[in-house]
Amino acid sequence: MLAYILRRLLLVIPTLFGIMVVNFSLTQFVPGGPFDQIEARLEGEGDSLKAVTGNSGGDPGAESGDKGYVGARGLPPEFRAKLEVEFGFARFICPEGYEGTPIQQAKDCKKEMIPPVERFFIMMGKFVRFDFGQSYFRSQSVMGLVAEKLPVSITLGLWTTLIAYMVSIPLGIRKAVRDGSSFDSWTSGIIIAAYAIPGLLVAVMLLVLFAGGSYWKIFPLRGLTSDNFAELSMIGKALDYLWHITLPVTAMTIASFATLTLLTKNSFLDEIKKQYVMTARAKGLSESRVLYGHVFRNAMLIVIAGFPALFISVFFGGSLIIETIFSLDGLGQLGYKSAVERDYPVIFGTLFAFGLMGLVVGIISDLMYVWVDPRIDFERRG
Repeated sequence: MLAYILRRLLLVIPTLFGIMVVNFSLTQFVPGGPFDQIEARLEGEGDSLKAVTGNSGGDPGAESGDKGYVGARGLPPEFRAKLEVEFGFARFICPEGYEGTPIQQAKDCKKEMIPPVERFFIMMGKFVRFDFGQSYFRSQSVMGLVAEKLPVSITLGLWTTLIAYMVSIPLGIRKAVRDGSSFDSWTSGIIIAAYAIPGLLVAVMLLVLFAGGSYWKIFPLRGLTSDNFAELSMIGKALDYLWHITLPVTAMTIASFATLTLLTKNSFLDEIKKQYVMTARAKGLSESRVLYGHVFRNAMLIVIAGFPALFISVFFGGSLIIETIFSLDGLGQLGYKSAVERDYPVIFGTLFAFGLMGLVVGIISDLMYVWVDPRIDFERRG
């Protein structure tokens, strides 16, 4: 087993490298970039100022006034050169012993653009040391940004996964035992209908019904904690936290019941029909002893072993829609805004970190299989 784990760990390196190569290459062909975003922001500020001052295209003084808007004439060459060096797209080649500010270097030194291949390997060299750099637009390190958004993702990922397992496994077992009954039929109808309803609609419905939209104001509209959270006792903080997460976690969890419940039911049905179950019953064992002493471990193999992967997918994937509706600033929002702004350090840094964790979780899932059923031997299969 140790040799298998070592092989899987060694495969993480080329797999992660391939993921980064593909995504870095795609960004080279996507229109727009961080400089376009900066120019767009400056143009927006110029338009806002013109609206306030009353200048328009037909005003004779507008032309001279527009010269004051940096966005109206594009980024100054020296400022753009400074940004290209700061963002890692170029470097200054200055005379030996030259010292000057970045703006002075942009005027006095020769700018050399760094080829994409070289930029990629520079980036990967930093990532190996877990140096993900600074965000282009937030003046904050990538690791600091991720750490700031983690509480929301931990909340949604952990509670959604735990509640889904706590409800789906007992329900799936019950459905398998009573397969074909009216209980099996109407519960299947409910969970499939819940799976078919979009998360957006569920979230809006919960807000309208229970957050003061049109009916009852039982739960808060936004955030993970109240404004006076620091002043509350430990019990008060726990209750306040649970009070805030009830609606967003409910909206994310409802759709996850169907797949896990039906997977549990089908796993149990497959095991119940096997010969060893008939033998156990023939020996006079009670039905509960047969189910939980013999069938459970075999039937739950695929369900329990998949827990790490499911948790990571919910934890890092999050839900942009849920975060937006309930005003939760988590990793989903961070990823979306970074993609729109072309904030490459955040995009590539989080992709590297989450890709590495996802690959490691795949190995943990294999170990979970062995833990649940020691008869599985990946080494022999290899």
